[in-house]
Amino acid sequence: MNQQLREQILTIVARVPKGRVTSYGRIAKMTDGASARMVGAALRSLPDGHGLPWQRVVDASGRIADHSGADRQRRLLREEGVLLDSRGRVPVDYFWP
Repeated sequence: MNQQLREQILTIVARVPKGRVTSYGRIAKMTDGASARMVGAALRSLPDGHGLPWQRVVDASGRIADHSGADRQRRLLREEGVLLDSRGRVPVDYFWP
């Protein structure tokens, strides 16, 4: 992935409002050619202490991806007021834009 595309992805992630989420695919559609997988790769490569709200990115169905930070992601979202439904997914009402 080129640096310009990576910067587009990270700029969009930075704009996701507190208490809202978006999907990898929605972010990809806002760029000049990224795929949902590229969005995930860009987020996985963030250095420690980066400060971007990575926790606000979920899959299209509202599911939190199965990764080592999933419990932390759930906790951070809960702290922002994002509640998961009975299936463990973020309800569509929380999606941005």
